[in-house]
Amino acid sequence: MEMPKQRMILTINPGSTSTKVAVYRCNELIFLKNIKHSSEELNQFEGIIEQYEFRRNLLIRELEYANIDIQQIDAIVARGGLVKPIPSGVYKVNEKMLEDLRSGVQGQHASNLGGIIAYDIALLVKNAEAYIADPVVVDELDDIARITGHPNFEKNSIFHALNQKAIARTHARAIGKKYDELNLIVCHLGGGISVGAHKNGKVIDVNQALDGDGPFSPERSGSLPVGKLVDLCFSGQYTKKQVKKMVVGEGGFVAYLGTNSAFDVEQRSHAGDEEAQKIQEAMAYQVSKEIGAMGAVLEGKVDAILLTGGIAYNTNFVELIRKRVEHLGPVGVYPGEDEMKALAQNGIMVLRGELETLEYL
Repeated sequence: MEMPKQRMILTINPGSTSTKVAVYRCNELIFLKNIKHSSEELNQFEGIIEQYEFRRNLLIRELEYANIDIQQIDAIVARGGLVKPIPSGVYKVNEKMLEDLRSGVQGQHASNLGGIIAYDIALLVKNAEAYIADPVVVDELDDIARITGHPNFEKNSIFHALNQKAIARTHARAIGKKYDELNLIVCHLGGGISVGAHKNGKVIDVNQALDGDGPFSPERSGSLPVGKLVDLCFSGQYTKKQVKKMVVGEGGFVAYLGTNSAFDVEQRSHAGDEEAQKIQEAMAYQVSKEIGAMGAVLEGKVDAILLTGGIAYNTNFVELIRKRVEHLGPVGVYPGEDEMKALAQNGIMVLRGELETLEYL
């Protein structure tokens, strides 16, 4: 009797200075490479989109070096970029998506290259389709969550959708439930921090983690006193670019402690650095407040609070949060993030018919 073929998934995750590529045979990782790109290499291109052919060729070369036959690939799943706001799910890369990724309909980011490269490679493979899964612009917000207090400032949904959704499904499987049966608060703790209220499989509210609101993070300022921010903007002392850098890139730990490394702050805190201890505790305090807010969004009906991302490895930081929020529901900790595995799992669900693909319009 012939054994059923084990499906192979190619996953692609372009970042600002690297391109991660992995190959999975079902849930088994068989190849992983983080291709680094120097500033000298990238500076030869006018913009991000012009880098796609350079990155695609490097990716294909690495697969060849590893003796991976791309004709054996059954699906190619890429990290989604800044496309239009869309519901969570897996989307087949089509011409409209390619157009929006190239034009930067919501901005230019290295992740925009994922769908473009996946589509290019799919053209070389006989029976594989190209997809993106749970991009950062997943938008399932309740209408009431969009209202900010002034019609000129509607809230946008930009957060760590891929990891939040993957961890929520992992937790649901671990307790023998379905994701869409649960009310969860999922908190991604990384360079940026996002806290989402997941109600029956949809993220009905979440802080805009890219450059907007919520807790400060290792390099982002989070919500700031509005009046003081307005005064600073019109003080004449700073350019728009400098202010934006304060908000994203040079906020949070960078502004207070001179580093964007949460691990360094943890080590300094352990060594008795009182300033590091204070700022780390303040970040945990703000995260806890955001979790409390999402508890109110879910009307107090919280099945679990899930902490994930790299900072979730810091047990002291986790305990600072736990003691403030565990009255809302049990706290589960899923340290780290594995975007490549999350992409592969989405591809596997599509190939098994457990998940229908959606059309990007």
